[in-house]
Amino acid sequence: MQSFYAERFEREMGCTEAEWLMWLPNAIGGHPWQLQTGCAAVVIGDGSLALGWRSGEPRVIALMRLPRLQVSFRFEGLDDAQRYRFMKRFDLYMQRGGG
Repeated sequence: MQSFYAERFEREMGCTEAEWLMWLPNAIGGHPWQLQTGCAAVVIGDGSLALGWRSGEPRVIALMRLPRLQVSFRFEGLDDAQRYRFMKRFDLYMQRGGG
């Protein structure tokens, strides 16, 4: 988890679009949102978050192939503290571990 989240940033997620869409509702919590093909709009108080994603080529490490999803985050009308609060939950929910 980060200590600061810019208004706009991009991430590479190690998941398929189907997994992303399955996890997304819980990651954004109770915030109202609308889903369209390859994007979603989330209402966060008086501000918003526009999410956009597209599948990338899988990452190949030896015989292992990992899915990649390129995700863009675009916040509007939220200050640093509001972005941090939202992303803290989002990141904790999206975090995946192995073992």
